[in-house]
Order: sequence, then C-alpha cells, then structure tokens
Amino acid sequence: MTTIPENPVANVHFCVIIPTYNNQKTLASVIDSVLEQTQDVIIVNDGATDSTPEILKNYPQLTQIHFPENRGKGMALRKGFKKALELGYDYAVTIDSDGQHFASDIPAFIREIEENGAALVIGSRNMTTEDIPKKSSFGNQFSNFWFWFETNKRLTDTQSGFRLYPLKKMPKRYFTNKFEFEIEVIVRSSWKGIPVKNIPIKILYDPNERVSHFRPFKDFTRISILNTVLVIIALFYIKPRDFVRSLKKKGFKKFFLENILHNEDSKLKKSLSIALGVFVGISPFWGFHTVLVLLLATALRLNKAIAFTFSNISIAPLIPFVIYASLKMGGYFFPAKKDVILSTSMTLADIQENIGQYLIGSFILAAVMSAIMGLAGYLSLSVFETLKNKK
Repeated sequence: MTTIPENPVANVHFCVIIPTYNNQKTLASVIDSVLEQTQDVIIVNDGATDSTPEILKNYPQLTQIHFPENRGKGMALRKGFKKALELGYDYAVTIDSDGQHFASDIPAFIREIEENGAALVIGSRNMTTEDIPKKSSFGNQFSNFWFWFETNKRLTDTQSGFRLYPLKKMPKRYFTNKFEFEIEVIVRSSWKGIPVKNIPIKILYDPNERVSHFRPFKDFTRISILNTVLVIIALFYIKPRDFVRSLKKKGFKKFFLENILHNEDSKLKKSLSIALGVFVGISPFWGFHTVLVLLLATALRLNKAIAFTFSNISIAPLIPFVIYASLKMGGYFFPAKKDVILSTSMTLADIQENIGQYLIGSFILAAVMSAIMGLAGYLSLSVFETLKNKK
C-alpha cells in the first residue's frame, strides 16, 4: 500500500470522495493513486455485492461510509458531501472508482480555485478519441445542450464524475439520488450563482477493467424527466428572475438610456416592444405576465428589456384602474351581472362575478392601449432622433 503523504496544498482544505459500487477490479488502484495526492479521503460503498468490503478493510485509516444496499450514485455523493462538511472540509474532489480518471490531475483542480476563486469545477474529457464509446459521446453532447438551455452557460463536458465542489456554497435541496444527480447539482449550482467551469483532464477507457453501471433505458429516462422539470423551472422562474435582477441592477436611468434611447434597435422594433409589453401587462394572464412577455419577445425577436418594462403597467397601484377599465370596455359587448364602482380597494375577486365581461374587455383594452402606447413610443423616438441629428 502506498505511503500517505501530507496534503500537498496547504491553503485549500479539501478531501477526495470516492463513491464506489461493484468496481472490485479497479478500486484498490484508484484509492492508492489518490493517496499519492492526499491523505484526506472519504470512501462511500454504495451497497457493493462484490469484494469491495474486503478491499476496504485494507484502508482502515480512511473515512468510510457503507450502505447496506445500493442507493444510487447521487445519494452516495450527497452522503459524502455531508460527511465532508461534518469533518470541516471546504472543498471535495470526487473521482470515479472505475479507473477512468487519473488522480494526478487533482492538483489541477486545486490550482484552478486558488487562481480564479471558488467554483464548481468539472474535468473535461476529450470525447473525440477512438476509445470513447459513441453512446458516451452522444450522451455528453445531449447533456451539454440542456445545461446550456437551462443556465445560458456552455460547458464542454457536463457528465464527467471527476469534479471539485465548493461544499459550503452548494444548494441544500435536490430532487434526485442516482446518476442524474450530477446533472441536477451543476444546474442548481449555476442557478445559485456559483461559477461552473471545465478544466481539461486525462481519461482512460479500458473495456477489460472498466465496469459501467449506467442503465441506458432507465437512467436515460430519469435524466429526460429531470431535464423536463429543470427546463420548466428555468423558463417560468430562473430566466425571468435573472432578467428582472439585471434590470434592477442597472437602475431606471441607465436602463432608459441604454435600452430605449441609445439601443441600436430600430424605432419600429422598439415601439413594437412597447406595444407588446403593454398588451401583455393589461391582458388577463395574472401571475404569468413576466414569463409570457419574455417568451413572446424572444419568439418575435423584439427587445425583451423594453417589453418587460412596459408590461409593468399592471403594477399594484394601477391594478384597480386596469380592472375597472377592462370591465367598462367589456360592458359594451357583454351584459354585466353587477355594476362595478372604481375603488382603490378593488381586487381580482371583483372579476369573478363579471368574468365574461372582464375577459372581453381586458383583451380589447390591451389591444387599444398597446396600439396607442406603441404609436406614442414611435413618435417620441422619432422626435428624439430628429433632435439628436440636429446637434
């Protein structure tokens, strides 16, 4: 057994977590190679049914977690993270026990955070080499695409298990416990504002030694379901949240100058963006205005910032006026069940007794106001452009 050295990087308090399940052929060599880098090792035996328990008896000095039955790689990692935090580590490097990774790359992960700050760092494999299975290469490209769609960030490898995690910054709650956890954790970390990045690593695929526990149908189905959930969360919460945050960070004056007056979009595009925002803001899709306006602005290739800003015509102080005007407008086309009087105490509950009248009036008012505001915006921008050209 290899002599255990001192931790080679004194400034970074990290450990290495090795989740393992029925990798008896490669487990000992992986542990020995890790011990050449650090003595801080946590091994999670995920209910192995081979000789794994006997192999681990040769390493009594290492922290070990044993599951009585297989619970999945995600749960093994989560238990490993929990133990690492209990032991006071700030970072955890995870390495697979199937022998595909080189423990000699561990210092590269540490250098990355020393030089560039805390991040979730993923080892990027060269997936174009001849010995890489085509299904692995395709699966990685598939995963990379959905990570980009869900986070607006691009990675070259999202499936590698050789990673460094900033333990104290990571999200606390997750949906998954199996292979798909490694996708969920990087998406959620990115949503939380943790930088997620790749560094190049070496890779070894030995078909005679490597044992993969990936079940193509079951695990691919799990991953697809997870990505469906993450996409819904991204579209209806994360992307609108991030967009609103970016606008608030700019401030109204800077936003007005950059996105309305000095934006390179044409007057027509800006005025159509204003019209879209007003239409959505007055429309009866309460609770979905932000999502709807951003999706429509993207689909129609309009200015999302302008459209979102003008969709806020239905902010709280104006809601009673919007409801009242919608009901009055609808009253010309739909018989009212009950007269409504304009009041600052008017709420959405007042709509229930005149729902047909409100819906018709809301869409008509939205169309009329969007046309008026869009035209006003076009004329105002034309005046500004004329004055600018005279200077």
